[in-house]
Amino acid sequence: MSGFNKVVSTYEEAMHGLSNGMTVIAGGFGLCGIPEGLIKQIQRMKVRELTVVSNNCGVDGFGLGLLLEDKQIKKMVSSYVGENALFEQQLLSGELEVELTPQGTLAEKMRAGGAGIPGFYTATGYGTPVGEGKEVKEFDGRPYILEESITGDFAIVKAWKADEYGNCVYRHTAQNFNPMAATAGKITVVEVEEIVAAGEIPASQIHTPGIYVNRVIQGTFEKRIERRVLARSEGVN
Repeated sequence: MSGFNKVVSTYEEAMHGLSNGMTVIAGGFGLCGIPEGLIKQIQRMKVRELTVVSNNCGVDGFGLGLLLEDKQIKKMVSSYVGENALFEQQLLSGELEVELTPQGTLAEKMRAGGAGIPGFYTATGYGTPVGEGKEVKEFDGRPYILEESITGDFAIVKAWKADEYGNCVYRHTAQNFNPMAATAGKITVVEVEEIVAAGEIPASQIHTPGIYVNRVIQGTFEKRIERRVLARSEGVN
């Protein structure tokens, strides 16, 4: 990797510098749009005491769920426990600290962090356990709570394709939390399906500008479905 070229060829290079006790912000929603290879590299590195910020924590044995198996995660900042039984078990046993955060608030925490905004007011969570202990201010007679923004030592992101300069395009619903996460890391690593030459992505199609990206790696993806649901039509055996 040299100059403006942000492409790295190994996962070791991609996650170089990650160490115990750091905060990792991860894009994805369920198993949709998750950086599968980067998560596996974190598992291989055996770093511990991590704070992970993500909508949820994968499933048992896949995605961020892999990091729960060896108890590499100290704290999760998430919106829901999801389909991960190990996540639920470690939460209830007190082995894992969990800060449950409404999805929209979590997305805005990432976006604000990436924009250099230290905090914002939102009505979401007021009058619930989410709002306990937080500053309250009224606007036009309605109470709002103060939420602090989030930044991380690393952000790991999945994009559809990127150019050599790190300009990224996401595909359909796999966009989800990824654009916000990409802005909120001191080091942002993007795992992509395809890398193209600089200039091949029209400026109007770029979702995350390369200025936010430090490293890009091309990976292969299983793209597992979190829960497969089959419905029978009425009258069909």
